[in-house]
Amino acid sequence: MNHSTQEAMGLDPDTLRDELFELWNRKDLQTLSLVALQGFSKLPEPLEALLTILEGCPGRQKGRSHTLGYHILMEFQKWLKENPQVNLSSFAAEQALALQQRALSLLIDTQPSFVDSLLNIYELNSLDPSILRLHIMRLQALNCYKEAAVLSVKLKLQEELNMEEMCVPLILQDKLPLAESFVTGHNHLEKQLVTLLDSWCHPDFSVGEISKQFPLLSLSKHCTSQIQPKMLTKHVLRLAEKFKIDQGLCPNALHKRRLDSLRFLMYKRFVEKTMTEENWSDHVQYVVAGDLELQIHLVEMLVKYSGLQKASQWSLRYSVPRNRLPCGVWETQQSLQPDLQQIGQSDSSQTEEWVPSQSHCQKFYQVPLTKDKVHFVDTPEALQRCRGIVLKEGGIVGVDMEWQPTFGCISTQQVALIQLAVSSQVFLLDLCASGFCQHPETLSFIRDLFSARNVLKLGYGMSGDLKCLVATWHQLLVEPLKMDGMLDLLGIHQKIMRGKAHRTQNGPRSGVLVGEDSAEKGLSLLVQQVLGRPLDKTEQMSNWEKRPLRISQIRYAVADAYCLLDVYSALSSNPANFGLPADLRSISLSQSEKSKDQKRKEKQDKQMKQALGKEECQGAQRASPPRSDTEKGLLCGEKPSEDSPPLPPQQLRVVCDNMLQGLGRYLRCLGVDVVMLENNDDHRVAAKLAQAEGRVILTCGQPFQSLRSQVGEGRCLSLDCSEKARDQAVRVLKHFNIQPTPSDIFSRCQACNSDQYVAVPREDMARMLKQKGLLEEQITDQTLQESHQQEEEKLGDILTPGVTPELPRYALQCRWAPLSGLDPNTLTFPGGAPIQLHAVPPGLLPRIPLFYVCTRCGKVFWEGSHFGRVLSMFQEVLHITDEDTESAAGPSTSAQQN
Repeated sequence: MNHSTQEAMGLDPDTLRDELFELWNRKDLQTLSLVALQGFSKLPEPLEALLTILEGCPGRQKGRSHTLGYHILMEFQKWLKENPQVNLSSFAAEQALALQQRALSLLIDTQPSFVDSLLNIYELNSLDPSILRLHIMRLQALNCYKEAAVLSVKLKLQEELNMEEMCVPLILQDKLPLAESFVTGHNHLEKQLVTLLDSWCHPDFSVGEISKQFPLLSLSKHCTSQIQPKMLTKHVLRLAEKFKIDQGLCPNALHKRRLDSLRFLMYKRFVEKTMTEENWSDHVQYVVAGDLELQIHLVEMLVKYSGLQKASQWSLRYSVPRNRLPCGVWETQQSLQPDLQQIGQSDSSQTEEWVPSQSHCQKFYQVPLTKDKVHFVDTPEALQRCRGIVLKEGGIVGVDMEWQPTFGCISTQQVALIQLAVSSQVFLLDLCASGFCQHPETLSFIRDLFSARNVLKLGYGMSGDLKCLVATWHQLLVEPLKMDGMLDLLGIHQKIMRGKAHRTQNGPRSGVLVGEDSAEKGLSLLVQQVLGRPLDKTEQMSNWEKRPLRISQIRYAVADAYCLLDVYSALSSNPANFGLPADLRSISLSQSEKSKDQKRKEKQDKQMKQALGKEECQGAQRASPPRSDTEKGLLCGEKPSEDSPPLPPQQLRVVCDNMLQGLGRYLRCLGVDVVMLENNDDHRVAAKLAQAEGRVILTCGQPFQSLRSQVGEGRCLSLDCSEKARDQAVRVLKHFNIQPTPSDIFSRCQACNSDQYVAVPREDMARMLKQKGLLEEQITDQTLQESHQQEEEKLGDILTPGVTPELPRYALQCRWAPLSGLDPNTLTFPGGAPIQLHAVPPGLLPRIPLFYVCTRCGKVFWEGSHFGRVLSMFQEVLHITDEDTESAAGPSTSAQQN
């Protein structure tokens, strides 16, 4: 064909693609853009040619922003703006349909710009819904569930598709947000999703049965671990509120949340003993309500925590059927005197004194006001008097709010009481008073208060208060509050704490910040640090909607607001003593954000959690008895003397409270023998394990006191809950003078604490995967043989039958079992654990010569990059020799978790 004939026919699409591909390989994107724009104008049929080019582009599948196809499509979008005459209308209907179907076949990815561009250029929304639906079904058949969902939302096909078929695979893959976006805006689909998730909250639900419906779907242990009642309950109630769905449609989730709340109340009242009988009784009645099963649970728990008499009284209150009563309750009912058959309600609101006991005054912060200086505001007239005092120019007001605890059954509560403290008096705005909250003057006053520039409003963590204000007055959604003259002392407190941490690390501790090891937190801790005594938080979880309020409730509410004035006054009078600038108002919440170091540590924590995995196997291997007097003393919790030699991590055996599971994973990673309590375990389990196995308890918060009393001094270590898990681990290692080495890293299974592995060569792993039907056809024996030959020079004969494989650096710190102990038919270990083959990506086989499998839980590990990450995170406590440094610089030999 001569040159003039070729010009007349236009530029060949394949020629343009090849030219662009060459520029792409040279990374000359600027020239690529110019050539593309010029080339599009020379194409005989640009819309048809574009499809030909995209279909032939390498890497076009998944349409990522760094592929050639993506760049070409973006350049074509620019070209179209200059050439609007190029569109489908110039084609016959049959030709246009053919182009649309070709374009549709390219939509197998979720890159938004790529998808949107093809949708717009080829007007795919105009296609017959049956054609679009067929394409979505094709994507699902290819296991492209995410891509199918994204495309169906963009094409507005939700009504044409089955919600469960679309959403269940997404949820199983831990992509619930995508399932949410699929149903959002379609009321009946929203209800179906919430109802589906609620059905999964039933105790008899099995994720295994659901996953059988999708046999080709590969599920990680992390994904399936997210499908458990606690997490699902949280999502169900959140979605019910988001979609404004009646909670009656989610009975399982609501029952689970109320049952957990009941357990929490039992713990607060009978274990911690931090809740008054009256508060406990109010909350129990709210949580149990008219649910017979919960009423029965209440009686059963009372038998365990309190005894038969109280259990009998509550069983009588709810008329629990005799055949559902625990043993002994019916008999106790019959023996109760008439005056004990009902639970008495003491009216302490009339008998309490305003001034508390002397011991209370010595222990807690006290408001320097008499009762007559506390004013209830529950009418428009009283509000006017309050307005005149509170909104004075140049005034300072302490602001706090109280609302009824609902224990997560309702995510956002309405405010019941607003406390406004000024220098000599406190006003309590009673929003539960009849008609007061709805009166227009009340909301008007709130708007004026928060927007008054010349009135300084003090609060502590006010974001939660403001959220509840919006729930109380929905008008604030339409016209939000204007905020001016606000100072959140939370920001100042965070700055103080950061300065305190810095001084602790770099010099002598300040004598100002008392209560360093206190169990107090939040505002109470700030009050203790600045004013010397904490707040009494006993009434914090009161029923704030019940009237009349008790004296102790009023006293608590007044103190919560008035203490803000005293704290601000003390800080303002001597800011330098607290490490603060002269102008406290210059400290905003934005300045209280995490420092770069904190962000870096968070990133390290996140990486570490990914390295160690997120799930713990049930139970843990019990370590052997102590071998020496030094070790025996350590295992009993005695802190080594400063001049004693460092100890290896194998000589520390601990039990971690369920609030410290992150700490437990770090310690296991470094070779420490760690048993971790499950989320639902009672704290007392820790004491039993410590006593039976000579372990040290690691805990935080309130359980410390009771656990220490059960196991004795030195055998229970309390840690700061606000610290990162990595920092807690360093603190524990330093406390016990433990000095791990690089050889200790990954010497224990991160999932179950076992220290016994079996080495599985690549060929054996491939055979097992084939046996279970998990090996894809493209990974052939020839591929494995080639990989084998490539590795021989580096690894010698580690794959030769009969020769002991070359083991990782932690080989000396753990035990190795023979592969012959594995049942060849069931692929299970003598203890019954199967190898977790489903979690081994077949694509690893060509490049991983040796796998390491825990003989206790079957978890599979392989060489990865996590060793260097752990090394850098814990370098301050690791004992690293020159040999270790050289080894770390070479190929990684750390085990990577599947």
